[in-house]
Amino acid sequence: MNLARIIGSATSVAKHESLEGQKMLIAVSVSNIDGSPQGDPQIVFDKLGAGIGDLVLITSDGSYTGTEIIGTRLTPARWGIVGIVDRANKTDELEV
Repeated sequence: MNLARIIGSATSVAKHESLEGQKMLIAVSVSNIDGSPQGDPQIVFDKLGAGIGDLVLITSDGSYTGTEIIGTRLTPARWGIVGIVDRANKTDELEV
């Protein structure tokens, strides 16, 4: 799982039949809570109601994304949103 920020949405006229009617968002992984982007943006599929600017948890587990979000394992979809983060706190102190 990765922490990511939703930075946009995507639409597509031509796509795999399993993706018909699916909500596609653009997310970029963040390296820490301050929101520094890390890596390239990804298309993620959403069933939770995330929106632009939201901090989310995403998974690259295509099996989960297909089964739980798209509704079939026979899909090319890889990235999916598994949670919307309400609050995140950063601390410099770690207790062992």
